[in-house]
Amino acid sequence: MKITPTNFFMVSALAVCLLSDTAEGADSKVDFAREVRPILSEHCFPCHGPNDESRKAGLRLVEFESATAELESGFSAIVPGSRDRSEMWQRITDPEDPMPPAKERNELSAEQVELLGRWIEEGANYAPHWAYVAPVATAIPSRVDADWPVTDIDHFILERLRHEGLQPAADADQVTLFRRLNYDVTGLPPSTEALDAFLADVGEDSYARAVNRLLASPHFGERLASAWLDLVRYADTVGYHGDQEHRVWPYRDWVISAFNSNMPFDRFTIEQLAGDLLENPDQGQLIATCYNRLIQTSHEGGLQLKEYRSIYMADRIRNVAEVWMGATLGCAQCHDHKYDPYRMRDFYSFGAFFADIDDEEHIRDPYGGLNTTPTRRSPEMRVMTDEGRTREQQIASEIEATQQLIETAIKELEPLQPQWEQDLSQRITSGEKFQTIWVDDVLDTGGTVSGKWEFVLEDDITPHSGELYRRQSSDKLVQHYTVSTTSKSITVGEGDTLFAWVYLRPDSLPAAVMLQCNTAGDWEHRAVWGGDEIGYGRREKSAPAYQRMGELPPSGQWTRIEVPFEKIGLKPGTVVSGIAFTQFGGTVYWDDCGHENASAAPAAVVEAISILAGDRTEKQRQSLRSFQADQSQQVSTLRAQQASLQQQHAGIEKSLPLTLFTKGLAMPREVRILPRGNWLDESGEVVEPAIPAFLGSLETSHRASRLDLARWLVTVEADGGVGGMTARVFVNRMWALLFGEGLCPSVENFGGRGRPPTHPELLDHLANEFIASGWDIHELFRKLLLSRTYRQSSMVDPLALELDPQNLFFSHQARYRFPAEMVRDTALIVSGLLVDRLGGPGVKPPQPQHYYRHLNFPPRRYKPDMNQEQWRRGVYVHWQRQFLHPMLLAFDAPVREDCTARRATSNTPLASLVLMNDPVFVEAARGFAQRILVRGLSNDEEAIAFAMREATCRQPKPKEVAVLTSLLVASREYFESNPDEAKLLLAVGSSPIPKSIESTELAAWAEVTRAILNLHETMTRE
Repeated sequence: MKITPTNFFMVSALAVCLLSDTAEGADSKVDFAREVRPILSEHCFPCHGPNDESRKAGLRLVEFESATAELESGFSAIVPGSRDRSEMWQRITDPEDPMPPAKERNELSAEQVELLGRWIEEGANYAPHWAYVAPVATAIPSRVDADWPVTDIDHFILERLRHEGLQPAADADQVTLFRRLNYDVTGLPPSTEALDAFLADVGEDSYARAVNRLLASPHFGERLASAWLDLVRYADTVGYHGDQEHRVWPYRDWVISAFNSNMPFDRFTIEQLAGDLLENPDQGQLIATCYNRLIQTSHEGGLQLKEYRSIYMADRIRNVAEVWMGATLGCAQCHDHKYDPYRMRDFYSFGAFFADIDDEEHIRDPYGGLNTTPTRRSPEMRVMTDEGRTREQQIASEIEATQQLIETAIKELEPLQPQWEQDLSQRITSGEKFQTIWVDDVLDTGGTVSGKWEFVLEDDITPHSGELYRRQSSDKLVQHYTVSTTSKSITVGEGDTLFAWVYLRPDSLPAAVMLQCNTAGDWEHRAVWGGDEIGYGRREKSAPAYQRMGELPPSGQWTRIEVPFEKIGLKPGTVVSGIAFTQFGGTVYWDDCGHENASAAPAAVVEAISILAGDRTEKQRQSLRSFQADQSQQVSTLRAQQASLQQQHAGIEKSLPLTLFTKGLAMPREVRILPRGNWLDESGEVVEPAIPAFLGSLETSHRASRLDLARWLVTVEADGGVGGMTARVFVNRMWALLFGEGLCPSVENFGGRGRPPTHPELLDHLANEFIASGWDIHELFRKLLLSRTYRQSSMVDPLALELDPQNLFFSHQARYRFPAEMVRDTALIVSGLLVDRLGGPGVKPPQPQHYYRHLNFPPRRYKPDMNQEQWRRGVYVHWQRQFLHPMLLAFDAPVREDCTARRATSNTPLASLVLMNDPVFVEAARGFAQRILVRGLSNDEEAIAFAMREATCRQPKPKEVAVLTSLLVASREYFESNPDEAKLLLAVGSSPIPKSIESTELAAWAEVTRAILNLHETMTRE
């Protein structure tokens, strides 16, 4: 049969209401969205779907008009109401050549064929894809069996269970429920004290109070952040090529803080995508934009700018679409989407929203970041921490207090001025010289500095001046300098001299030392002592600006090195704005340095003091007062203290952590459609930022921006956005987090190849309520946690196992192994080792030696944290994309190269081997054993009961006590006979062992706790 192409129009997604997802019965009508569209998507759309390029025979089955149109042959693929007259029916039931072709290995089942036939007979009604219409306000199902439901959620769930012939499970026992609640909300088990308090609280609202307490816990943010970081593919390294570290951990901390503070999800969205475009963005809003920088990047030399520009744009498109829209827009990079109404133009127009992101410095200059870790990926910003803010305020207060003391000290000098002037006149007359110190114990020039300004005090060397000196050591050329000074500069006078005090260490002599002066950026004025190893600007003989001063100064003593300014080419009146202290090799201590005037006072002071007091100008009087203050020991000491404080204050910013953030370009990059996704082909049309065409358009008076996109994502459909879609996606993922499966099982894909929701009315109800609440995440969790559905037991009824093996109808709670981070956290908290401090850089727990041996550019050695940082929560563990920590890999943590909406769950021997042999878990078992022994329980049975309750929250059964007691006895016998083996076991880890605990007893109990930590129940959410 020959079919020719026909043009059609898609039915508007907003024109038709979503069909009700009622349970299938013998007389019920076929549901297109839930039953027919999935069949068409899987079996028919590859050849007859939205993609024009891959369409066969011109047949388009996407919407009613095209599917029912009369073809050139005079036939129609679908004749509503008559399967026999429908060419589609004839083709899928052809006994010799059925569709789809056998070679596609995608045959329809008999049930699917019959379902399509029924659908045609019923009129072949189409409905828009459920995900592309606004959530529908749905009436709560009638209150049947009012004794079971306690929330609206329960009525929806119960109605579906009844239609499926199922019953809800009994409530979980209080211990199981409280343990589940703690893990789901905080990612940590309850303490025994908290569990006992919950069990003792028999009040009507005891469970609701427990929910509220846990939602207020700072650990809620950590728990939810793990799931969010999977979605946005957060990692501590760049991913490609050398997989170097980059500075992004403040973003992770921002996410945790946002969840803890219950930041509304619409604001949470806007600040990540476009916080930099808000009016006067604060630090948090800029940190949030690090989301845009979480793409994988390459710092390989020779990479192609346009190629990686294309790669980075595609990464951003895929992630935003999947995280907020549950969409596979990335499938339209090379051609129109085969299953959804996304066109290639939509892909590139969507990417144009991100064309203003300034993050290509590492591409334009790859060698600027090559072989360095962390990488340099401008733009970066300093992050003011709570500690930094406290320290800044403290120092600012001290600076102000010191200034008041200085002003008081200067005022006290007024009655002393006549005598001081008389003394100064005598010193001037006698020819005494005057020194100005540039640097002594602190760096207070107020200028730009370079080099390592290391102020120290070592036992065997007394300072020449003050309390400290500068230490500079190297085996080659090294210097530190200050330039562009603001608080000090030199105007060279007749006979003025530059000087510095140096101490050359006898056992580490330099080849040469040098003083240099800067004048308007020129460093050519220099004096050298010693050899000629300092190559830059070297002269064999002295020249007007270059003086060879002879041998090195004596070693083992403080020596003043000096040179007249005129001798290095600096004439009177020249302004010197910088000094460099240079050496080649060795160890040199540099102390007070500055310049010395030929007179006991500056020329202006000499002139002023020669004039009678009554005849002086105000400028001359001020000159004298200033110089008197400069000469006061008390004022100088206070000013030095203030300079030290100001240096500390300025140093706070430099010590603050860096992080990536988003900075918009004044002129966004050009984006054009790349035919077949080929970055070398520039023949495609240039596009402007735009949302997918079938979802409408953004009406703006300017080029649409990331801020417009972000607001569109959280604006309800009635106002021109897709907020309902966004709310559905987020609500569904939070449901899956608490129930094991989403109301739409394909949490990663709400498109044509995704699975339709099992409870569409409930999903819409929750999405609408989420928006109505002001996008309140805590309220959403509270609603889900308080439902009777959540409180069910995870015990499976045989009938439910037969009719609903995946528990898609939620007849019971889910049971599954903890994710990797919770496995780690459980072991650490039970052992007493967990450090529950929030935030900070990624931590590096021990991992196998040489694990990074193939990690290059630069070559790296893994340096595990040996302090308390190693015992922090899993959410803070360093995430190395190419070489993820083996423990995390063994428990199915994603490498986070792409969006991960659901983690795989494997069951392999590796997991048990990790629990038994990973140093972290061996040390945790030992710490757990120590907790048992220090309690001083009266017998082994009590100790085992304590251990089991700590790990599982329940009392052990008699048989379990017997098995663990047998293991304990056998372990005692073994370690008493092999004490060296006990020492080897206890040597794992760095946590201290109380001296009061006997080693063989501790080792024996460690074997018991290793077994308990390896129990399926210990690491399982029930």
